[in-house]
Amino acid sequence: MTDSDHSMSFRRVTRRLALGGVFVVSGGWTFGGNAQARATAATDVVPTPAPDPAVGVWRNWNAAYEQAMWRCDRLQELEAALAERVDGLWTVVSSPGGEETIVCSKAALDRIIGERTDMAEIRAKAEAELDARQAHFEVVATEIGYFEGLRAEQAGFARVAALMDALSGTPAVSLAGVVGKLDAVLRNGADWEDRSAFPWPQIRSAREDLMRIGRQLTPHAFFPGG
Repeated sequence: MTDSDHSMSFRRVTRRLALGGVFVVSGGWTFGGNAQARATAATDVVPTPAPDPAVGVWRNWNAAYEQAMWRCDRLQELEAALAERVDGLWTVVSSPGGEETIVCSKAALDRIIGERTDMAEIRAKAEAELDARQAHFEVVATEIGYFEGLRAEQAGFARVAALMDALSGTPAVSLAGVVGKLDAVLRNGADWEDRSAFPWPQIRSAREDLMRIGRQLTPHAFFPGG
């Protein structure tokens, strides 16, 4: 969270007092003006407010969320590249009666063929083709970094979930902290669902209300998502 104007003023006043030489020496003489007046002015400065721990957790969550979304986009690019080089993990099984069925796994073969001895040769051919397609898929996926990208995406969203739990368990001590919690809930949910459906518009409205009120109280304060 960026420092407020009050904190900036406090630092400037403190630095000015030090550079001005507000030091009382023996005999009561002061260097740089009236020591009592300056000391009184220094004590009138509004102290820097303590940082809101919820905003700190929100910052970590926000960074993790943006990184996870980037990894998600990257994985989609890898999936598109994979689709261009791999036909698909399926094969076509033709029954003795002429019926054709698309199967994508050996479990599907079990459901279609079962123990039928008259389709043993068809089953063996289908299994061999599925194995070949799977092997080709794994070679290409490894070559382009798909598995690495998949693990990175999973780790990224696991961190997002952990930080969301941490944010929920961190009491907010300011409007900014409450806004941060609403912002995280809104983005974490609405980015994957219909943003116009309940409760996302209502949460968005509450977040914006709190931000507006907060900026009226502290015009230059930082608010998550603002």
